Amino acid sequence: MLKHLDLFSGIGGFALAAKWVGGIETIAFSEIDPFCCKVLEKNFPGIKNYGDVRNVTEKEAWLITGGFPCQPFSIAGKRRGKNDDRYIWPEMFRVIQQTRPDWVICENAFNFVNMELEQTLIDLESEGYETQTFIIPAVGVEAQHRRSRTWIVANPNCERLEGWKKHWKSKEELLIRKVSGSKPAIWKPEPELGRVANGIPNRVDRLKSLGNSIVPQLAQVLIQTIKDIENENI
Repeated sequence: MLKHLDLFSGIGGFALAAKWVGGIETIAFSEIDPFCCKVLEKNFPGIKNYGDVRNVTEKEAWLITGGFPCQPFSIAGKRRGKNDDRYIWPEMFRVIQQTRPDWVICENAFNFVNMELEQTLIDLESEGYETQTFIIPAVGVEAQHRRSRTWIVANPNCERLEGWKKHWKSKEELLIRKVSGSKPAIWKPEPELGRVANGIPNRVDRLKSLGNSIVPQLAQVLIQTIKDIENENI
C-alpha cells in the first residue's frame, strides 16, 4: 500500500478521496479542531492524529496532502498573508523537507494565486520539486456551488510530472466543459431555523467544517491521475 500523510485534515476530504482511488493507506492526520477530530475518529478509526502540524514527525510518505489555512489569503478576510498568525505553509514545507514524498498536493483559496503562490512554488522547487498549478472550481465535479480553489501538484521528477500532465489533459478538458455548461451555483442555504434552536452550536461547527473542507470528488480526480502515471511507470 502507498502511504498518505494528510495535513490540515479537516473532516478528512483528502483521506476519503485516497480511499476511493484505492491502493493508498492514510497513515496519519494533522488536525486540531475538536469537531473535525471527532469526525476523523469516527470515520477513520485507528489512524494517528498528530494534532498541531508542528508536532508531525513522520519520516516516510508517498503522498502528502494539505489544504493549509486559507484565511490569510481569502478575499472574505483581511488578506494579511504572512503577517497572519494562521500562515502555516512553512510548517507544511518543513514536513515535506523531512519526508521527501513522491507527490505533494496543496489546496488553498482562489486568491492565494495573487498573494503567495510564487513563494510557495519557489520553496518546493528549491527542494527539487517540479510543480503544476490549477484553478479548479467545485462545480467542475458537479458540486452545487462554484467555489474555485487553487491546487498545486508537485513531484521531484520532471519527466514524471510531464507524464502526469498528459494524463491530466483529458480530465481537465472534461472539468472545463462541465463548468462552462453549468449555471452559476452557490452553497445551499441553511435550513430554516426560526428562532434560535437548541443545538445550534453543533450545527454551526458542522457548517464551518464543511465550508473549510475540500471537495473530495475533485481530490479524487487529482489522486487518480497520479495513480495513472504511476501505473504507467511500473
